[in-house]
Amino acid sequence: MSNLMQNMVKERKAGRTVGVPSYCTANDIVIEALIRQAKELDVDILIEATANQVNQFGGYTGMKPADFRDFVYEIADRADYPHDRIVLGGDHLGPLTWVNENEAEAMEKAETLVKLFVEAGYKKIHLDTSMRVADDPTDQPLTDETVAKRGARLYQACEDSYQELLKKNPDEKRPVFIIGSEVPIPGGAQEQEDSISVTKPAAVAATLEEYKKQFASITDPDAFDNVIGIVVQPGVEFGDDEVFAYNRDNAVDLCAKIKTFDGIYMEGHSTDYQPPECLKQMVEDGVAILKVGPALTFALRDGIFAMSEIEKVLVDEKDRVDFPELLEKLMLDDTSKWAKYYHGSDKEIAIKRRFSLSDRCRYYFAMPEIRDAIEKLIKNIDGQEIPTGLLYQYMPIQYKKVRDGKLEKDARSLLMSFVMDAADDYNYAAGYIRQI
Repeated sequence: MSNLMQNMVKERKAGRTVGVPSYCTANDIVIEALIRQAKELDVDILIEATANQVNQFGGYTGMKPADFRDFVYEIADRADYPHDRIVLGGDHLGPLTWVNENEAEAMEKAETLVKLFVEAGYKKIHLDTSMRVADDPTDQPLTDETVAKRGARLYQACEDSYQELLKKNPDEKRPVFIIGSEVPIPGGAQEQEDSISVTKPAAVAATLEEYKKQFASITDPDAFDNVIGIVVQPGVEFGDDEVFAYNRDNAVDLCAKIKTFDGIYMEGHSTDYQPPECLKQMVEDGVAILKVGPALTFALRDGIFAMSEIEKVLVDEKDRVDFPELLEKLMLDDTSKWAKYYHGSDKEIAIKRRFSLSDRCRYYFAMPEIRDAIEKLIKNIDGQEIPTGLLYQYMPIQYKKVRDGKLEKDARSLLMSFVMDAADDYNYAAGYIRQI
């Protein structure tokens, strides 16, 4: 079993600047690309699923925690990558999916959720109880006490499941935990903003102290020692058409305060599309876990759209997939996954459906029609010989890699290369590669 997270803590305590990319995705091509890249780099990998994607009712992927684990492992088997080099994580685990229910019902379901994640072998657990449920007061924010008390309750549920695992395997490793949730809304900002507020040092201190207090009631006396990180807002964000890059000067006080808590590091969400040097600075400043998701599927979409242009040149019209047009049709048939997030004129919204950085079209990629279309597109391209100039026209970066013998010219490899290029920014920041 991988020691990726424990080694990160050990290395940073020793004064070495290392980080861990956290890949939050349920797309099979993306996951395969990331695993193949980890194999090439000879590194372990952290792959996470959110409570919306995966839960006891299937989430929007249709998978329960054990299903997602098996899904990832099957992909790893195809890449001949050992299971014990994969760390599985659960993100935003708590009452997130049941905020319209009262605390009793929502927290009971949240307990079941975290238990299933631990039982399935997930070793990085983000406990997130920051959201209101139906019977919470709406005229004031939740108190640190309420949030931490609910978090401690979920930790206890995790501990109960872990103790059951120990009965089967005395060498079973204990999960590590992340707390806090000062992050943008899922999918990035919905409105234009002028600046991003960095988490206040006092808020971090109050959260950590309250969690320590609440964790003291847990049956495991060393419970808080298993908390290695807190989610903060270091000043990064993205929206439909904008990216707020990290400015370390704005986060100086936050980073200094975190260093006063031994063994606690920051986890940064919404780091998608950040310049690689900004990601590297974040790791240097204590944001040791860099979570990325939409940027990966956005890169895959970019590759598929480019490949569709190649298809138009090489494949007879009657045999084409015409993927962008199919995706557009499905998004118009079911607007629930994007309508409340995209604003503007009809033309502006049409552009956002395809090209928004929040990449809400990724929610359609699990549909059978989309999966079948991608496989047909791959088959169509593999049935042709792509002229060098055509490859250069629509995939110039991939052309250079093919030219230099670093990339095969089959369709799946070309698509995965788009994802790998996006992930390389994180490999650079984490210290896995020297330059990009």
